[in-house]
Amino acid sequence: MEGGLELTGIAIVAIAATLCGMAMTRLRQPPIVGYILAGVILGPSGFGFVADREQIAALAELGVLMLLYFVGMELSLRSFQRMWRIAVLSMALQLGASLVVMLILRGWLGWPLSHAVLFAFVLALSSTAVGVKMMEDVGALRQRVGRIAVGVLIAQDLAVAPMLLIVGGMAGGGFDWWVPIKVALAVGLLVLLIQRLSRGRKIDLPMANLMLAKVDLTPLAALTWCFAFAAIAGLVGLSAPFGAFLAGLVVGSSRQRHSIFETAKPIESILLMIFFLSIGLLVDLGYIWRNLGLVLVLWAFVTVFKTALNTGVLRLLGETWQHAFLSSLFLAQIGEFSFVLGAVAIDHAIIDWELHRLIVAVTVLSLVTSPFWMNSARRAGHRAAGQVDSIGRLLRLVYFREWRVTRRLTGWLVDLGYALLTRIEIAVERVRRRFRDRRQAKAKAASGPSSAETDADKLIGGPDA
Repeated sequence: MEGGLELTGIAIVAIAATLCGMAMTRLRQPPIVGYILAGVILGPSGFGFVADREQIAALAELGVLMLLYFVGMELSLRSFQRMWRIAVLSMALQLGASLVVMLILRGWLGWPLSHAVLFAFVLALSSTAVGVKMMEDVGALRQRVGRIAVGVLIAQDLAVAPMLLIVGGMAGGGFDWWVPIKVALAVGLLVLLIQRLSRGRKIDLPMANLMLAKVDLTPLAALTWCFAFAAIAGLVGLSAPFGAFLAGLVVGSSRQRHSIFETAKPIESILLMIFFLSIGLLVDLGYIWRNLGLVLVLWAFVTVFKTALNTGVLRLLGETWQHAFLSSLFLAQIGEFSFVLGAVAIDHAIIDWELHRLIVAVTVLSLVTSPFWMNSARRAGHRAAGQVDSIGRLLRLVYFREWRVTRRLTGWLVDLGYALLTRIEIAVERVRRRFRDRRQAKAKAASGPSSAETDADKLIGGPDA
């Protein structure tokens, strides 16, 4: 039966995601990496159990809403107020630097201006889902570095709307001047709400006692606040994830926060699993294999460039080297909004499917490998790292083990190279001697009999006597 086949597919997806998540946990890595790998295995590039990503796209988007909902609930508003200056300036500087670098590199890549601008936008965005999960696993979400990173992530999410405006304008469709108004409205609403809720008084949610009194209604009430704010934000022209974040701020400042948090957390975990699995479904392994060199070079550039850029920007804004480097580790990956920018660029014929596959490949590779930086984040969060006064000392402290192994390996390679060169030099010298002896023998044979042999012939009466 068709319905039975669909249920079978759902069961296979759930089992594969659970097993891959458990395997990553066993390897001391976040389960989100396993969810993405499960999507790759089950998707078109793998066994093809899920050929159409649109079937789960809606649930994946709900996972993003729930994530921002919980981010809003867990934020300390008073501390978060002080992060906005750093967040906005960091976002602006990162975007400007990304544009400059991509404009320089577009000549080497052979890209037109529109492609360079689009990839600069993609490069400037980080993943809220991955970043927040990393902060939760490391225990930095409620610390200063976590508040800085979350502030930058929210500023990036707000910048997506103007980015979409510019991408649409590059296609010749003209600018929608209503978009800047909506962005200003979103920022103003967020500022007013934070000022109102940060006064310290807990609020009571409307009809909270009625909805939370019944066990059956509690999960529904927990979800209703998230989806209601998201729907209202979408209806007035703002983004639904932004509305979910506002809902989290309101619920987080209420007396019912604990009940809603504990009830909705398992639902968020399931929807986030679907979100990361849907990312894995986008991967085209055939394209990655055919363009492995370009994908790896761009991935390495993205990882190193974003980490170094965010570290420098946050240090410039007054943060310590420890806070700057640790926050940059949470922002090192490309964000999920890059898929949205890529889809809009395809719809407006700004890029072709080849470049879209490249954006997807680099983004997914960045998301898959970013949790492996958590070990670095744990080391950078150590108390001893807060006492260093230079980035060089901080890197030596964080990567001391790798540096020691690299030094030993380098020394072994140098010794091996010296031994090989010595052997090569001896072999070359032997070959040179052999060729020299052969040349001398040939020259001797070609020059005729020697003078001593001629004198002997005269004494004994040679053939001429």
